[in-house]
Amino acid sequence: MATESSDPEQPRLSFFGKSDKSTDEIDNAREPLLNGDHSLESYSVLSAIPPFFFPAIGGLLYGYDIGATSGATISLESATLSGTSWYNLSSVEIGLVVSGSLYGALIGSILAFTIADFLGRRRELITSSLLYLVGALVTAVAPNFAILVIGRVIYGMGIGLAMHAAPMYIAETAPSQIRGRLISLKELFIVLGMLLGYTVGSLEIDIVAGWRYMYATSIPVSLLMGIGMWWLPPSPRWLLLCAIQGKGNTEEARETAICCLCRLRGGAIGDSAPEQVDEMLNELSYVEGEKESSFRDIFEGKCLKALTIGAGLVLFQQITGQPSVLYYAATILKSAGFSAASDATRVSILLGLLKLIMTGVAVLVVDKLGRRPLLLGGVSGIAVSLFLLASYYTFLNNAPFIAVCALLLYVGCYQLSFGPIGWLMISEIFPLRLRGRGLSIAVLVNFASNALVTFAFSPVETLIGAGMLFVVFGVIALLALVFIYFIVPETKGLTLEEIEAKIL
Repeated sequence: MATESSDPEQPRLSFFGKSDKSTDEIDNAREPLLNGDHSLESYSVLSAIPPFFFPAIGGLLYGYDIGATSGATISLESATLSGTSWYNLSSVEIGLVVSGSLYGALIGSILAFTIADFLGRRRELITSSLLYLVGALVTAVAPNFAILVIGRVIYGMGIGLAMHAAPMYIAETAPSQIRGRLISLKELFIVLGMLLGYTVGSLEIDIVAGWRYMYATSIPVSLLMGIGMWWLPPSPRWLLLCAIQGKGNTEEARETAICCLCRLRGGAIGDSAPEQVDEMLNELSYVEGEKESSFRDIFEGKCLKALTIGAGLVLFQQITGQPSVLYYAATILKSAGFSAASDATRVSILLGLLKLIMTGVAVLVVDKLGRRPLLLGGVSGIAVSLFLLASYYTFLNNAPFIAVCALLLYVGCYQLSFGPIGWLMISEIFPLRLRGRGLSIAVLVNFASNALVTFAFSPVETLIGAGMLFVVFGVIALLALVFIYFIVPETKGLTLEEIEAKIL
């Protein structure tokens, strides 16, 4: 059993650089909750694992798709290994296979905007697991190219819903003392999924129709996710919000929320569950949770502020060149003496291991150091690595060692900062009443900017050259540092209700 007390920090800066104490005038009635000692969130470690683990499988399946697709495309294009009569795919068709899940994720993010609050976090994750299952099955048995792409899009819709609902469910059910650690661990699961995909791809690459087995491997995992989410309770905060908005009896919702909280915290919670649920109810009434959210509300007041923080982080996460730097990894390592094709899979696995280790470091320190220090330190390293890569492609072509060091520095710093912290911040910063819709917009920005950077990379590189492209990415990283320093607050140790009241 772990019992810890929260030690909330007052964020150093608020939205546009002002002190938080001067931004919000809190009524006397709210003072005991916000500035006093809120209930100790006692919890059992064993009880805290399932509400994290099963949603995090959604992230693992996302990462697995990235890793497995790299091997599946090689298998698909091979005359001897594809096991199909339509192996002679054009570059556009291969692009559709690779990006099909990305298009699906964009569709899933749009769907989440309209159905997430109706379904709730738990049922959205169950729906996501079903889409994963159907998408993997259709892809694995696809008789022709068109069905293959349809399967990829369906699987991608599962990604969009999972990456929207998983951080919300974890954030709303985790004890505040370890919330950052658990949501950051979800990023670790994405990296684990990538490693698993690379490994399965390397093991099945020489099997005829191996690409079918690569995609079919995610079927049992998606079943595990669906069964686990069916067994878990709904988010207590979502239950209370529905009741306050007139979608149920408040007293019944309160009793159900207490039972759910007891399951989520285990026996360690003792008799404090009713008190914690009452705190949530009281805070919901103060932050006007009873109002139904409209589309316009997302771009006003607290949610606009949260949207600026969340969408800004995930936008910078992508436009600082994350997809492009990894695209250059094989070329950089080849210039350093690695042979091309024979080492490609092993190099991918080694980079995946580095990502795993650095994400693990972030997980261990995020609730001790806080979000801002990791973002500021990590993005500073990203900026340095991008300017080093620019130097290599401009005038240090005979020093591949610099490029390799820059590549490793970039990957390590990204996994310390933008990788886990971006998803963490968007899951905790939005007000509860608008969290589902606000987070769906942030996830949509993430996937849309990923698509933009991926698709614009080649023509921009041809136009201005690799060296200048990395200079542009480096300048964007410096702008990201300014954004983080002045806009992004510290949320370490605060409950979700305190974040909404103190920071927004």
